[in-house]
Amino acid sequence: MYSVKEAFYTLQGEGGQAGRAAVFCRFSGCNLWSGREQDRERSICRFCDTDFVGTDGRNGGRFRGAESLAAHIDALWPAQGGSATPLVVFTGGEPLLQLNVELIEALHARRFEIAVETNGTIVAPAGIDWLCVSPKGRAQLKQRSGHELKLVYPQIEADPAQFRDLDFQHFFLQPMDLAPRGGEGNTMAETVAYCMAHPQWRLSLQTHKIAGID
Repeated sequence: MYSVKEAFYTLQGEGGQAGRAAVFCRFSGCNLWSGREQDRERSICRFCDTDFVGTDGRNGGRFRGAESLAAHIDALWPAQGGSATPLVVFTGGEPLLQLNVELIEALHARRFEIAVETNGTIVAPAGIDWLCVSPKGRAQLKQRSGHELKLVYPQIEADPAQFRDLDFQHFFLQPMDLAPRGGEGNTMAETVAYCMAHPQWRLSLQTHKIAGID
């Protein structure tokens, strides 16, 4: 059984795949925060801006097997997709609580490339085509390789220097968006300054917010 908060067709907004058309599938649940505001300050991840609780979002629901969810995702890809390779981005919450080899194989059979955005606390299953790891605070990092490491910056308990020698093709810093909770400070300027002083890191922006899309 897979629990999906929402699924929709959009453009990837962040990191190395930014601008690419994709079906986003947001799984319900996370291992670093319950998703309830009353638990936020006691959680390992305290800055999440995403609703991943329940299955009541757009095209959300419960799916009994891999083929059922794969068909649901496939139906969201445009029929006139042309020569573009279909892409699905699994996110959450924490998608590796649910994503498994059966679902990966079912989507590969439908020609989808599979991207995952994970907090890195769970080792990823085989077969993922693009793996983005986004470390959170003091959480133990178990997935220490992948295609991109995307660190939300700044985090007091997650200094970029502690990740610089890991086995990733790309290293991104993404300014923490404090606006939803009334935060102060210019995180954009801090992130730009760090990237310029440490050119191993590239700036990642949430371009979907800039463009006004989901």
